[in-house]
Amino acid sequence: MIELGRKQNLKVIKKTDFGVYLSDGSEERVLLPKKQVPQFLKTGDSIEVFVYKDSSDRIIATTAEPYITVGELAILEVKEMSKIGAFLDYGLERDLLLPFKEMTENVMEGKKYLVAMYVDRSKRLAATMKIDRYLEPAEKYGRDAEVEGTIYEINEDIGAFVAVDNKYFGLIPKKELHGNFTAGDVVKTRVTEVRRDGKLNLSPFKKSYMQMDEDSEKIVKVIEEYNGCLPYNDKASPEVIAHDFGMSKAAFKRAVGKLYREHRIDITEKNIILKE
Repeated sequence: MIELGRKQNLKVIKKTDFGVYLSDGSEERVLLPKKQVPQFLKTGDSIEVFVYKDSSDRIIATTAEPYITVGELAILEVKEMSKIGAFLDYGLERDLLLPFKEMTENVMEGKKYLVAMYVDRSKRLAATMKIDRYLEPAEKYGRDAEVEGTIYEINEDIGAFVAVDNKYFGLIPKKELHGNFTAGDVVKTRVTEVRRDGKLNLSPFKKSYMQMDEDSEKIVKVIEEYNGCLPYNDKASPEVIAHDFGMSKAAFKRAVGKLYREHRIDITEKNIILKE
């Protein structure tokens, strides 16, 4: 059976002026257009091709290498928005449709998103951002391992869902989401827990004693942007701290305490002042 959306080896059964017809040994056949036919390919030869549908909805073969095949995950760029969804560049002449119903949030032209490819009910290739079922348990990582992944969905009540290595299921819990994160962001995180089902709980922050130095320097830079005087002290609300610093109030207080002990700042009833 010739499989839509997959690379496969097919045999040349007929040559024509406009290309060659390929078959898998069954009665099915698919055209490889002339511009795609290698110079010395002859009847009876086998060739690896990718099978998809052209703009006229006809099954067609290509020797071009797609960025993604059915069941796989890949980061693809939005080339164009339309009334039915977003069209993604996946390396072929015809773009791949990401329907609105398969989006986990609004997407933007020119930005890249992690998607999976599937065959829809009308037997056409399509993309989805709902990739949970395509992700695997992560057996190779332990607690405190540093990993990289792509955010593919953000749930305000749960957190940010991350595809670690674009292959394994990970979650940054809501309590760890300090700062601006959106779907499509590539993030470096730390494994805080390997759950029994193999799914990973993640944090975008290092352990507190390691994170403190980095947070302290971030605070200094922000105070400098306020001309050396922060318009609030360490009793500011968690929302203000998250907005200005992208960190939790606890992390902020730890870093401010470090700067104070090092005599780099003064803390007043209303301000934090950077010492010269």
